[in-house]
Amino acid sequence: MIDLSRRIDEPEQLDVGVPYDEARASLADLRFVNRWLGNRGAFLRALRPFLEAAPHPRLLDVGCGSGDMPAAVVRALGRPMLAVGLDAKVLHLQEVPRVVSPVQGDVERLPFRPASFDVVTASLFLHHFGDDALPTLLRCLWGLARRGLVVNDLRRARVPYLFGRALFRPLFSSRVSVADGLLSIRRAFTERDLQDAFARAGIPVRIRRSWPYRLLAVAAR
Repeated sequence: MIDLSRRIDEPEQLDVGVPYDEARASLADLRFVNRWLGNRGAFLRALRPFLEAAPHPRLLDVGCGSGDMPAAVVRALGRPMLAVGLDAKVLHLQEVPRVVSPVQGDVERLPFRPASFDVVTASLFLHHFGDDALPTLLRCLWGLARRGLVVNDLRRARVPYLFGRALFRPLFSSRVSVADGLLSIRRAFTERDLQDAFARAGIPVRIRRSWPYRLLAVAAR
């Protein structure tokens, strides 16, 4: 049986690079996951107070993939706002909806000035980094946020891993999604893992469990 007692630090195929057609298929699978299993309702409720308090709301979503999560925020808010999606891969940004402004960039060298956005978000992104990298990354994201930082990520547990072993193959169209999905669960966080990362970054945070096997971390100024 797979050991889930600790996070592993092993790169996912989509991060390393896969053929064009496989990448597009895997991004489509990720949009499917975000729509049906993405904790979207709780994520939007956490963001709304920060955005509604801003006269001209500005949102940055890091590691945005094909931009479906920030696009959902724009539609849910129902008022003019700037939503920027940052991703390292041009291929991912080609899929971004028009309501999101795509920016190619490295999250470790963010091309924005401090406090450039009301809210910074990271959805299913933080688990791509090892424990040693997390405090510096969180401080960088926190420095860009005038009002809040919201992290939506996977909770490491046996139930989602067994679910993935049983159902990822029939659910996903890409073999990359199957392999990366199982690996993502092994790279995911417990509440203590995520709390420790924020503590080492010196950022006060509230973390709660959310369905299905997600963690929602909210840091407010």
